[in-house]
Amino acid sequence: MTANVRITSMLDLRSKLSFLALFLLVLPRMWAQGPPYQIDDPVPVDYGHYEAYIFGTADGTPVERDYTGPAFEFNWGAVPRIQLHLILPLGGIVPSNNPVYLPNGAGPREFGITDVETGFKWAWIKESPHFPQVGTFTMFELPSGNDSKGLGVGKVWYKVPLWLQKNIGKWTLDGGAGETIVPQTDYRNFPYGGFLLKRDVIHNKLELGGEVFSHGAEGNAPAQIRASTMIDFGGYYHFTNPDHQLLFAYGHSVAGLSETYAYLGLYWAWGKDKGRSGRSDTTSQINSDGEIGLPSWAGIRRLGRQP
Repeated sequence: MTANVRITSMLDLRSKLSFLALFLLVLPRMWAQGPPYQIDDPVPVDYGHYEAYIFGTADGTPVERDYTGPAFEFNWGAVPRIQLHLILPLGGIVPSNNPVYLPNGAGPREFGITDVETGFKWAWIKESPHFPQVGTFTMFELPSGNDSKGLGVGKVWYKVPLWLQKNIGKWTLDGGAGETIVPQTDYRNFPYGGFLLKRDVIHNKLELGGEVFSHGAEGNAPAQIRASTMIDFGGYYHFTNPDHQLLFAYGHSVAGLSETYAYLGLYWAWGKDKGRSGRSDTTSQINSDGEIGLPSWAGIRRLGRQP
């Protein structure tokens, strides 16, 4: 093989890898509840701790492909048992312009700022040996995206779920349901919910999980014009620092409207436990209630271990 051929082959491989990375970031997607899954959990960030994500997500149906990315998520354990939440997203739409689905899914491609997400996670009931943890993650979607271009709804809309979690050895079960409230023309309120089972596969290094997620029809304006039930698989890969992770997920519908989901992101966590000095870690002896002698919730959630 000549030098020119080798260089051409290397450039071709690099182009394919770059395309693959871009493809993962712009696969069709509308929402992600608990990164990287669509199901969330009732576990807030520890009091005085922080989380940050850089991610791309996608959701697509035969009507339209919607994607978010790059997007930035920030969570703060502001007070015991309560986490404040913010997502600053860029995103786009790719209408199919398929005559079968007209007038839905018609128009040009668009990219820009989409609706900003704010909210709070509140843990009502702590997990016990015989009872799951219970909480809510209420979200307020602010109309920052241009609704005339399909990048936003044009009004404030809401997500009101109830989530549960139970740890059993190396297994963690999350589940729940909620209602999305969208007071806008051509949109409708719709339910969503499901359950997620995940496991610590390689201790402190790799966690894998699978979920069943369903949502109702969302109206004539979104890509999700009919209800859909999906099965997704994903996980977390912990780098040398356990507070730095790679998150990934991919799934497809098994009932209802054909739909594809994907998530790819990076995660960081940091903070100091209240009442202690020095860098926090997952073996902290002060939990998010400020109680001494119990492992921190954030550490349990990140490592997928039973308290």
